[in-house]
Amino acid sequence: QVQLVESGGGLVQAGGPLRLSCAASGSIGSINATGWYRQAPGNQRELVARITSAGRTYYADSVKGRFTISRDNAKNTVYLQMNSLKPEDTAVYYCNAVTGSVSYWGQGTQVTASS
Repeated sequence: QVQLVESGGGLVQAGGPLRLSCAASGSIGSINATGWYRQAPGNQRELVARITSAGRTYYADSVKGRFTISRDNAKNTVYLQMNSLKPEDTAVYYCNAVTGSVSYWGQGTQVTASS
């Protein structure tokens, strides 16, 4: 079992930065990859960024060059640094961790970029 707790969401002006945190606990040694997804009203949940246990990263085209995913192994925490936020980045952001056979989700945190 893996538990995920997100924090750091909020309201920010377009163009501003925000950093999300995802703290993991439980069987963290079994995690293969941790990612950030987002879901805006009326839209499907989409992958924003992911980092594997080997440190490989992936970014959706819409956030490349603006968002950075990183992790602090000592704190069992994955971060999503979001810069140059746009109104279209507004969504609920979810942390996701994948083990060999199971996908775990956090409760979500709201990010709102106002124009």
